[in-house]
Amino acid sequence: MQGSSNPFYSSPEWRALRRKVLARDGYACVLCGTSVRGVGQSRVDHTLSIRERPDLALELTNCRTLCPPCDNRRHSSKGRGGLERPAIGLDGLPDGWR
Repeated sequence: MQGSSNPFYSSPEWRALRRKVLARDGYACVLCGTSVRGVGQSRVDHTLSIRERPDLALELTNCRTLCPPCDNRRHSSKGRGGLERPAIGLDGLPDGWR
């Protein structure tokens, strides 16, 4: 989360997980398929927020890649309101994705 005051997002553990999530998702938004390879275009989102489930903060299966517009729609504090959460499969990807 760029610009966040939460020191978690500057930790080496988060940065390493973030790279894994982006690679797993093919550097594309899992909701709309838009490429996020451009500078400042990738967002790695916790499916269950770290506020809700701090124990899942570094869990690969709780993270997904979003483009900025989908990320803004997902978070009411960033945009117009939250999106419905898709069901997540055992592979950590939304059901029906790819």
